[in-house]
Amino acid sequence: MATQNFDVVVVGAGPGGYVCAIRSAQMGLKTAIIEREYMGGVCLNVGCIPSKALITAGHFLHKMEHNASDMGLTLPGKVKVDMKQMQTWKKSVCDRMAGGVEQLLKGNTVTIIRGEASFKSTTELTVKSKTGTESVTAKNFVIATGSRPIEIPGFSFDEKNVLSSTGGLALDERLESAVVIGGGYIGLEIGSMLSNFGTKVTVVEANKGLLVGLADAECVQVVARKLKKNGVDVMLEAKAKGWKKAGKGVEVTVEVGGKEQVLKADKVLVTVGRRPNSDQANIKGVGIAVDEKGFVKVNAQRRTYVPHIFAIGDIACQPMLAHKASHEGVMVAEIIAGKNRAYEVKTVPSVIFVDPEIAAAGMTEEEAKAAGYTDLKIGKFPFAANGRAVSLMETDGFVKIIADAKTHIVLGVHIVGPEASNLISEAALAVEMGARLEDLALTIHPHPTLGETMMEAAEATLGHAIHIIQKPLGGAKAGAGPRAHV
Repeated sequence: MATQNFDVVVVGAGPGGYVCAIRSAQMGLKTAIIEREYMGGVCLNVGCIPSKALITAGHFLHKMEHNASDMGLTLPGKVKVDMKQMQTWKKSVCDRMAGGVEQLLKGNTVTIIRGEASFKSTTELTVKSKTGTESVTAKNFVIATGSRPIEIPGFSFDEKNVLSSTGGLALDERLESAVVIGGGYIGLEIGSMLSNFGTKVTVVEANKGLLVGLADAECVQVVARKLKKNGVDVMLEAKAKGWKKAGKGVEVTVEVGGKEQVLKADKVLVTVGRRPNSDQANIKGVGIAVDEKGFVKVNAQRRTYVPHIFAIGDIACQPMLAHKASHEGVMVAEIIAGKNRAYEVKTVPSVIFVDPEIAAAGMTEEEAKAAGYTDLKIGKFPFAANGRAVSLMETDGFVKIIADAKTHIVLGVHIVGPEASNLISEAALAVEMGARLEDLALTIHPHPTLGETMMEAAEATLGHAIHIIQKPLGGAKAGAGPRAHV
């Protein structure tokens, strides 16, 4: 059995792993990356990228069917949806990105090893592939093996009747109806996408609301209204008990208020979260500690209890987001190369690609109060008052800013509306650098753009919005008072 030796070996070529490998090689370290399935990982192949491709197609179709005539664009007939062609297009997007990842790795002299990795010791891995088994040793290892969908009792994935997110994104025929178990971001993203393609969607959520703990409650209200408008049924405080095959479709038994009812659909999609892959690669077998939720225990440098073995991305800790994994990947590579770095961020921005989009950076109002900020300024600016949003015919939602009333430092920004995913980066920078409301309000933003809403929201939080009518805050003196809701 041949043995290869490296300075750094990264296990997993997802958005954390491949970034870590590239940066390690850039730092002059002899680097290898091991991948058993996809270059780019789940995110690029069966997660972030394919879902956004299909969501974009669904949103485009919805606008063609509902907004085109208002713009004076008349279609000769009903738009035909070719799901097989859509899957071909989606695959081309993923293949292009995956090919780019492989070129980047090779261009940075990273050795690519394909196969299933398993720790033999704290200094050696075995890699099994179709061609045999090889041994890999390294001075440092980085575990970036990601996560997988959670299964719930009675709903084992077969990807024919009971779909995971992977199966939900691989459908090559239009469904008449679907039951989505889970009202979190994955369920609502895929559910909204299916609804735009004409599927009758029913969301079954165990909590009292959608996106609980994942987004600002006021932002969620906007999305909930749009779901209802688009014909999506939402069942709250409902528990999925089981399913059975019924003809060509399925029957799902749901308990609500102590009573059972049966939902009929073509497919059932289970999207109740993801679990870290810490039960693989013999991670525990070499003394690497794992917590009760399955996350590998790490410190601020992402070192495990074995100092020369690091863990990044979904397997390490929350939030389970690709961009957080990439940040950790660069950081760990630089730590291995001798730089003094640690994970010290004020915010990891999040985006939920529902309709309209939700994005956030920094704290919610509740989190700010829990952190000791009892004196807050809170303001909102609606997209309905923004010229660009009106011209796009996408006026649902707002930008909401939360700031410390004493210092005017921006603590959190929450956006629900068009292009929220692209607008949130300015907010993330503001929170990270400790910007004040005046920094946003006094920065000239180009017109007419959606980005103006950030400036206008800052002005609203200060109490002197121009393009909405605002009551003086705290009495006669605008801007005074502990808290302002617009």
